[in-house]
Amino acid sequence: MTSQKLLLPVRVPELGPSLGKALTGSGRPPGDLPLDGFRLQLVSRLLDASGEARRLAAAGERDAALEALDSRTWLDAWERTVNGIAGAVVERVNARLDVEAWAARMPRRYRRKALLDPVELRGVSSRIGAAGAMLVPALDTLHAGAERLRGATAADRGALTEWQDAVLTAARRLEAAWLALEEQVIAELGRWDAVAESLTRWRRPLWPVAAVGLPSLAAATWLGLVLGGYVTAPEWLRQVWAWFS
Repeated sequence: MTSQKLLLPVRVPELGPSLGKALTGSGRPPGDLPLDGFRLQLVSRLLDASGEARRLAAAGERDAALEALDSRTWLDAWERTVNGIAGAVVERVNARLDVEAWAARMPRRYRRKALLDPVELRGVSSRIGAAGAMLVPALDTLHAGAERLRGATAADRGALTEWQDAVLTAARRLEAAWLALEEQVIAELGRWDAVAESLTRWRRPLWPVAAVGLPSLAAATWLGLVLGGYVTAPEWLRQVWAWFS
């Protein structure tokens, strides 16, 4: 019991100010794809986790408080947000591709092939999620700080300061990652807009027409020459003609 009382109490810092534009919004929605709903879900998950950590810390549940705001919580919130945004991007892109393919009178089987499939969805998610690369080192530091604070005593007050700084640094990195994600979404939409524009120039392939039409034209020309007496009719054709006569 004595050693338990000497453990350094956990005090959770306020995340809001450090979240910056991830909390307030940047005011630059990427094209016609609003992201505010996803952004608010992201920060709400983290603010809820912060509130839960604060409640647990007040109840003396130090380990549970540190776990509530550990790196896994941040990564889970980020990945959920990225997957949701990737799905919205693919939905928007597929709607645009379908409209352009329809306008170009592309057959249904070609239109289906022009749309993004689950493999491309994973690619979109990967490219958008790469914006969070700057967040990972901060979360590693946060996890290390939590592990140090977990067993810190009152004599090691630097452990609490280190952990609090790591929490606020993670929040600032999340803001930067969110702004980078917005830029990546803009780039992703532009990439697929270029593909959609290319569909407007689609024309039905001519090789099926040529494959059927040219032999038919050649046969009709040859038959006309035979019937006109310009070319000697082969024996099999004379037999066919005699049979019908």
